[in-house]
Amino acid sequence: MTITQLKYVLAVAEYRNFTIASEHCYVTQPTLSMQIQKLEEELGTKIFNRSKKPIQLTEIGTKIIEQAKIIVDESNRINDIVDQQKGYIGGDFKLGIIPTIMPTLLPIFLKTFIKKYPKVNLKIEELTTDEIIKKLTEGHIDVGIAATPLENETIKERVLYYEPFVGFVPPEHRLFKNKIIDVET
Repeated sequence: MTITQLKYVLAVAEYRNFTIASEHCYVTQPTLSMQIQKLEEELGTKIFNRSKKPIQLTEIGTKIIEQAKIIVDESNRINDIVDQQKGYIGGDFKLGIIPTIMPTLLPIFLKTFIKKYPKVNLKIEELTTDEIIKKLTEGHIDVGIAATPLENETIKERVLYYEPFVGFVPPEHRLFKNKIIDVET
């Protein structure tokens, strides 16, 4: 059993398709299939039910995937430890960000981040605040940029900035003359 085989299995479990999984793993589909088949032979069990479309995990396959995620994450951490010892900051860094601020906030720091941390593989995913909370607590993303407060004690929050809530009314509207509008009025 190899880490590469486990990565291939995780990709198929995620995409439920061998061709798409192979593209995301940057290998040919026959190579990916062969490695998964070798792993299944070594384990003496089928991980996937290939007769269904999309491909489904077998009962034991679900348990194997859970463990494979842990193993692959831990192997990545070993590489990160070595890189840190060498003074490198690298590895995958998964960022969840709400779509309303992504187009304005990302350009501000993205170029600087990539220049400062060239060995970091930044993966950005647009998510709702609730999805960010869920993925953070499940360990699927490393950091989130969301609307606060999150109201989740397991997540450490840091305010990046405050954004005013602005309303616009036409000149003929009764509130037009007010510079500040109380939402109660």
